[in-house]
Amino acid sequence: MSGQQESFLQVFVTFPDRESAARVAQALVEEALAGCVQIVGPVHSVYRWEGKIESADEWLCLIKTATSRYAQLEQRIRQLHSYQVPEIIAVPISAGSSDYLKWLSAATGETSSAP
Repeated sequence: MSGQQESFLQVFVTFPDRESAARVAQALVEEALAGCVQIVGPVHSVYRWEGKIESADEWLCLIKTATSRYAQLEQRIRQLHSYQVPEIIAVPISAGSSDYLKWLSAATGETSSAP
């Protein structure tokens, strides 16, 4: 991103089991849509679905990506996810280690070489 400071996101996505979380994480990193995906869980979710209060144990993925890759990332998650309406929430990374952000930039294809 010539002359501009690059921007990055952390994207939160929940999955019904560890295996599907790991499968999607692997695909996102292999395709350079994410630099890193951390899988946390299980977490217990309580939510309203189709007029009823539901609850479930889920696995949470914390996905680091470049803002410029978000649209492709979201599309790929939707293709791979089993939920009808998957949780896909992105928040900006407002600050971070310079070395880490350089690495994240390279890992998501935002620069031509790794740090």
